[in-house]
Amino acid sequence: MTPPGTAARARAAAETAREAPALTPTLRGAGRAARFWVVAGLIALVVAVIAAYVAGAGASLQPALSAKSSTPAGSRALAEVLREQGVRVIVADTLTEAEDAAAASADPTLFSYDANGYLTAGQLRDLARLAPRTVIAAPDFLTLHTLAPGMGFGGVSSADPLEARCDLPAARRAGTLSSGGDTLRPGDAPGDVTRTGCFPGGDGTFSVVTQATDAGMLTFVAPAEVFQNGHITAEGNAALALGLLGASDTLIWYLPTLADVVDPGPPSIGELTPGWVTPALVLLALVALAAAVWRGRRFGPLVAENLPVTVKAGETMEGRGRLYARSSARLRAVDTLRVGSVSRLANRLGLPRTATVDEVAVQVAAVCARPLPDVRAILVDAVPAGDRDVVRLSDRLAELERDVKRRLEPGRGDASAGPPGAPNRPDTEE
Repeated sequence: MTPPGTAARARAAAETAREAPALTPTLRGAGRAARFWVVAGLIALVVAVIAAYVAGAGASLQPALSAKSSTPAGSRALAEVLREQGVRVIVADTLTEAEDAAAASADPTLFSYDANGYLTAGQLRDLARLAPRTVIAAPDFLTLHTLAPGMGFGGVSSADPLEARCDLPAARRAGTLSSGGDTLRPGDAPGDVTRTGCFPGGDGTFSVVTQATDAGMLTFVAPAEVFQNGHITAEGNAALALGLLGASDTLIWYLPTLADVVDPGPPSIGELTPGWVTPALVLLALVALAAAVWRGRRFGPLVAENLPVTVKAGETMEGRGRLYARSSARLRAVDTLRVGSVSRLANRLGLPRTATVDEVAVQVAAVCARPLPDVRAILVDAVPAGDRDVVRLSDRLAELERDVKRRLEPGRGDASAGPPGAPNRPDTEE
């Protein structure tokens, strides 16, 4: 039987509970508090990625002297000026594409720059026969040995500035060339070949060497900087580049790529492995997985026989208490005791299993005629500062449970309190 005035005290305690916040934050509350910083971080990350892309991160993927690259090492400025002058610029990524473009044009000019040495001697000879006029920038040793026997490298030019001093029309219009670039040494040419050097750099070296044969004209430009965006405006670089590449209405801009590599190197392990090895490895992996599952299921429980194992609640409580004491987890130990007390109080008061701590506190305060803040301090709010506080809170929880039990069963008196001198602990059973 509930004492008189219980309903009024319960209503008053409920009003007080609405104004008393809980100390322990919930996961949802912590998420709401961090929502702004998470969104702000994601926005900052997206802005940084977009800024890096807009700044030209993708442009650096183009090779040097590429007609599509606007970087200082690219040649997009030269290609755009040629297009404005009416020259049709065809960009070819493979030798096959260059051959198709040359076959479809009446009088093309070919420009090539093989920085990585992808082409073989045979491919270089095929390249030299594609167009009447071929301009090769920064030729390597294989290119000179294949297409211009006897020609060699001359080091870096020493004259400043470099003057044309030749009859090549594009060189005469340019007048001068930027110094400090590589040079070539023409050497002795075969009988049917005529070589002309332009822009001498001293000691019989030239920056530009032309080689005229019955098949056409080959022009070797040693400094690749002549065609780059970062140096195109220096001295007469622009006039020379436009004169060499704009000699006809069609320009084939060909930079060799990995697709032109005939022999990619020694065969890989995958190519040397027989075809039956991969299916056999997959089958062995499946068998190993099935065996692991099969043997794993046969382990069974940790106890070999289904014997009854009984652990006393006191032993469990003392074991956990020693663990909490060793790690100084006082609040966790008290919270464990509180969870058990709240569950037993809710069951004794007839509350549903979904009842909150505040609802249990309100009913306990109403039944025991205690102030709601005191009940909440015992069940939720109080934080122990030391081991004595832990013991004190444990005693107060046990006393609160006995008080509720005594008031709901007044006929039994205080029999549950135990013999005199016994420690006050909550009824814990596990």
